[in-house]
Amino acid sequence: MKILVLNGSPKRDKSDTMHITRAFLAGMDETNDNEVHIVDVIDRHIEYCTGCFSCMRNGGSCIHDDDMRTILEEILESDLLIFSFPLYCYGMPAPLKALLDRTLPLSSMAMQKVGDRYEHVGQADYSHLKYVMVCGCGFPNSQHNFEPAVAQFKNCFPNNHTIITVPESPMFNAPEAAIVTEPRLALVKKAGRQYAETGVIEPTLIAEICSPMIPENEYAKIVNSSV
Repeated sequence: MKILVLNGSPKRDKSDTMHITRAFLAGMDETNDNEVHIVDVIDRHIEYCTGCFSCMRNGGSCIHDDDMRTILEEILESDLLIFSFPLYCYGMPAPLKALLDRTLPLSSMAMQKVGDRYEHVGQADYSHLKYVMVCGCGFPNSQHNFEPAVAQFKNCFPNNHTIITVPESPMFNAPEAAIVTEPRLALVKKAGRQYAETGVIEPTLIAEICSPMIPENEYAKIVNSSV
């Protein structure tokens, strides 16, 4: 399987969330022969979308001549896209959002009704793609934090998506927290293995992964004591 990881963290490989993503990939590698390419989006030249829609009218040609040309080619050549990012203002970091905005060339201005919603008709065939969102945040729980990012991801990728959201993720970069982070990463690795084997992850396993690693009040107390 050809996997493209879009790392939206400005911290690159030191990202809290990338600990989760690497564990997921390690689980996938236990059953599949995967080709993985990790893109640190912060290092790519990606101009902001101007909303001119010339790409949607002119066969996918954007007015910007930047790294998105090769990124779009790699997206279409991949089997799985993994969006790995920390939660910024209840959404994704700006560089990754800029990349997502610039995927407009994959669609045309024409619309079609699918179920109870309208979608743009594609200019390229990406029906084979599957999507995984891995998102970590520094808050001690998932409620009322991840919902905006999850809703956006589901609307952008209504089919073939899997979503993993993990609170208290700064602990993955704290060696003293290994007693709780290592078991959690083992669960993520198990989820990656399940996903590689079946294309889905058991809901009970997802729920366990997305739960706090330590009691919420204890985590908040630790964070507040270091401020």
